[in-house]
Amino acid sequence: MTTTLIPATGTRPRVAALLRRALWWCALTLSGGVERRGHLPRGGCVVVANHSSHADTAALLAALDARHTPAIGAAADYWFASPWRRRICSRLAGGFPVRRSGGGMDDLLAMADGLRAGRAVVLFPEGTRGRDGEVGSFHRGALVLAEHAGVPVVPVGIAGTDRLLPKHGRFRHALIRVRIGTPLPPSATPQEAREAVAALHARTNAEALRDSPLRRRVAGLAASRLGVALAFAWAFAEALSWPLMPELLLAVLCAAAPRRAVVLSLTALAGSLAGSVLALQLALSGVHLPAPLTTDRMRAEVRHELSTEGAPAVRHQPWNGIPFKVYAAEAGRADVPTGPWLAAAALSRGSRTLTVGVAFGGAALLLRRWRRWYGVYVGALGVGFAVGLGVIVGSWA
Repeated sequence: MTTTLIPATGTRPRVAALLRRALWWCALTLSGGVERRGHLPRGGCVVVANHSSHADTAALLAALDARHTPAIGAAADYWFASPWRRRICSRLAGGFPVRRSGGGMDDLLAMADGLRAGRAVVLFPEGTRGRDGEVGSFHRGALVLAEHAGVPVVPVGIAGTDRLLPKHGRFRHALIRVRIGTPLPPSATPQEAREAVAALHARTNAEALRDSPLRRRVAGLAASRLGVALAFAWAFAEALSWPLMPELLLAVLCAAAPRRAVVLSLTALAGSLAGSVLALQLALSGVHLPAPLTTDRMRAEVRHELSTEGAPAVRHQPWNGIPFKVYAAEAGRADVPTGPWLAAAALSRGSRTLTVGVAFGGAALLLRRWRRWYGVYVGALGVGFAVGLGVIVGSWA
């Protein structure tokens, strides 16, 4: 078997590398996120990393910069054993075959010219995926290649891939962290490279495990059926009488489990609309439910808006601070038809509920490295909400 080397220079290889990086960055962002610390040195280098999951390749492709056009060494007897695997490995991962039983050193040395031209060759010197998070002994091929090409060896620690895609396990969401270490000289020994990678892996794994216990519990709730039911019930009750708006709950749940933001926001919207229809019908029947933290001035303002605009008057609700339940109850007393009310309320309520849920979920993804401060965030959110609620009610008193 011969290794086909794609030149490290030129526009097409770098564009392909950039597209691969964008692809895997997007995929891993959706599955829990990927973070990188450190950078590759200028010029060619041999990257050596720990290996515990097939997701390690995706993590490195997402983390390493495209100007090095990373080439991933892959087991020839597995990834190049069939045409479809060969296409997947070469096109989506920039992989090249390395034989594990005779001829592997020749496959590696064929990459020397690419290294000298500035390319990064990524290898997993353990030769196979490890178990239990331990970094196994390193084969010498990566170090021989680096010394032959006269380029440094760059140790990299990867954490989180064993939780994202365990060996012989099922896929699940997890945050991946990649730490790029200080380059080692071409003359480094396999043991020195292994120790550097093991230290980076241990440090990166410890960082990945640092999390708020409260966030983990809330994330578990948000991912369960109970969390969905809570979002619906909270919004439903707020449309009737409950004084705390559903966006407060969404800010708590979506920050803990950002991937559930859309589902939870749509569920809360459905609860709000269902509760508002019931509130409208009860008010139409002469039933007056308690409305804590509302004022007569709020109700007077809503009656005036409904009398002049009808159901579309609810469009003011997301911005004027008047609770949604006031609009629903006054719409019933004003005999607003259910159909027009539901259409107008869906547009008005949806614009705020979905925006808030998705915004907090997106912010949580961007700020996930600080998720260990989730408890502080919840406390600050509660204080801020209480202060804001007091200001709004006072302004309408």
